Amino acid sequence: MQNQFYEESSPLANRLRSKLKQSSSLLGAATVRFFGLRPGMVGMLAMVVLVGMGERMADRFLPIYILAVGGGTMAIGLLGALENFMGALYSLPGGYLSDRFGPKRALMIFNLMAASGFLLVMLVPTWEAILVGATLFLSWSALSMPAIMGLIGDVLPKNKQVMGVSVHAMVRRIPMALGPIMGGLFIDWLGERDGIRTAFAVALILCLASIPMQMRLMVSSSAPNVTAEGNPFTLWQWMPPPLRRLLVADILIRFCEQIPYAFVVVWCMKTISSPVTASEFGFLTAIEMMTAIAIYVPVGWLADKGGKKRFVLTTFIAFTLFPLALLHAQGYGALVGVFVLRGLKEFGEPTRKAMIVDFAPEGRKAALFGLYYLIRDVFVTVAALAGGWLWQWGPQVNLYTAFFCGMVGTLWYAWKGVDLS
Repeated sequence: MQNQFYEESSPLANRLRSKLKQSSSLLGAATVRFFGLRPGMVGMLAMVVLVGMGERMADRFLPIYILAVGGGTMAIGLLGALENFMGALYSLPGGYLSDRFGPKRALMIFNLMAASGFLLVMLVPTWEAILVGATLFLSWSALSMPAIMGLIGDVLPKNKQVMGVSVHAMVRRIPMALGPIMGGLFIDWLGERDGIRTAFAVALILCLASIPMQMRLMVSSSAPNVTAEGNPFTLWQWMPPPLRRLLVADILIRFCEQIPYAFVVVWCMKTISSPVTASEFGFLTAIEMMTAIAIYVPVGWLADKGGKKRFVLTTFIAFTLFPLALLHAQGYGALVGVFVLRGLKEFGEPTRKAMIVDFAPEGRKAALFGLYYLIRDVFVTVAALAGGWLWQWGPQVNLYTAFFCGMVGTLWYAWKGVDLS
C-alpha cells in the first residue's frame, strides 16, 4: 500500500521539485540582476575583500603606532597630509593606467605596490619608515578606485550604476568593519608595537593571496585603450560645469572630514575623560561600517530611480555634524551614537561617485574620475596637515574648524548643486 502510494505520488513530487528548482534559479537570476553582479564585478569584489581586510587591520591604528615608535603629533598630521597628497598624485595615474591597460592588469600592479609597503613597515619599526611605507600601501585605494569605478561604468547599464557602486561600497565596508576589530585584538594581545607589526604581516599575506584569485576570477571589462588621455589640462576641458560644482562642495566637505581624521583615534583612546581600549575602538569602527552597510542597498535602489542630489546633500550634512558630536562624546556609550552618525555619512557616497561616472564622457570615465580626485585631494592635503597644527591649539579648535568647513560646503551644494536623474 505504501509503495503504491509512493509510486503514485512520485510524479507529483518530481513536478514540485522541478518547480522549486526553477523558482530558485529565477530568484538567483533576479538577485544577480538586482545587484548588478556581472563576472567582472564578482572578481573585483573578491579582491576588495582580501586586500581591504589586510589594509584595515593596520592602517586605522597608524597614529597610535607612530606615537609608540617615538613620533609626535606633527608626525601624525604629516601622515594625514601624506595620505591625501599621495591619494591626489595617484588618482590620475590610476585612471590613466586603467584606461590604457584595462582594470585587470592595472589592479594587479596596484596590489604589488601595496604589498611592498606592508613589508617595509613590518620590517622597519620607525615613524620615518611608516611614512615611506604609507606612500606604497596607501596607493592601493587611490590607484584602484578610478579603475573600479571605470569597470562599473563599463560593465553595468546606467540604471544600475549607483547600485553597482553601492554593492562595491557595501562589500568594501565588510573588511573595514572586521579589520579594525582584529587589529585591536592584536594590540591588546601583543602590545602597540608588536601587535600592529603582526597586523601588517597578516595584511601582506592577504594582499599577495588576492593576486592569483583576482587573475582567475576577474574578467577584463574592456580592451586596452591606446588613446587613453593622461594630460590633466585636457581632461579638465571635458569636465562639465555640474561636476565642477560638485567638486567644490566635496573639497569643503573633505576639509571637514580630514582636519580631525587622524586624531579621531587619539581623541577616543587618549583625550576623553573615559578613554576606550584598542579593541573597543575597533568595535566602534565596526559599528560605523555596519551602519553604512545597512543603508547602501536601499539607498542605491532609490537613487537609481532618479533625483540624486538629495542623497548627496544628506551625506554632506552627516559629515558636517560628526566633529560637533565627537566633541561632546566623553565615553564609550556616547561614542557609539557618534560612530553611527559617522556611518550615515556614507548615505549618498555611492550616489556621488556614480554621478562622477555618469557625467564623464565614454572612454574617459576612469581618467576623469582620477582627475576629480587629483584636484580634490591636492586641496584636502592642506586640511590634513593643518589638522596637526590645529590640534596643538586644542582639540576643540580642531573640531569646530572642521564643523565650519562642513557647514559652508553643505550650503554651497544646496545652492549650486545640480541634480542628475
